[in-house]
Amino acid sequence: MTTVRIDADIKARWLDGQCSFSPDTPEELAIIGIDLLVRELGIDAARTFIDQAFERFSHVHWPLAAGKPAETPPVPAA
Repeated sequence: MTTVRIDADIKARWLDGQCSFSPDTPEELAIIGIDLLVRELGIDAARTFIDQAFERFSHVHWPLAAGKPAETPPVPAA
């Protein structure tokens, strides 16, 4: 099994505050991304966005080879 390590410093700012993150794994990065989506869009809109993102991968054969991006169709304009 391949282990992906992430080296990133994420800084998010709002009018009423800010936060920073240093994710180390894809799972931590996903949680941070979901947290930011919910803060920005709200729960229902974030869920819809995430569902649309997962639809892009519905035809991909798993597991994906490490280091190779999934071939996904382009996202249609809203």
